[in-house]
Amino acid sequence: MAHHKSAIKRIRTAEKARLVNRQYMKQMKKSVKELLATDKKDEAQPKLEQTASLLDRLAQKGIIHKNKAANQKSRLNKFVNTLN
Repeated sequence: MAHHKSAIKRIRTAEKARLVNRQYMKQMKKSVKELLATDKKDEAQPKLEQTASLLDRLAQKGIIHKNKAANQKSRLNKFVNTLN
């Protein structure tokens, strides 16, 4: 266990950040799954825009790497373009 005040505070703040980041990651995964579950292009297009926006926000906040966000967006774009 930590003995310094600063270390104790750091443990508290790290735990709060971990919980927030978990929520964001769950939201991202859910959004991607919902998009991949659609089978019509007109339904998928708005979901793609929302998911891309979410990925950009997470990359900007440093929750995911910017390259991961770019790779996900590219993969989802390819998926939507294959739909009828």
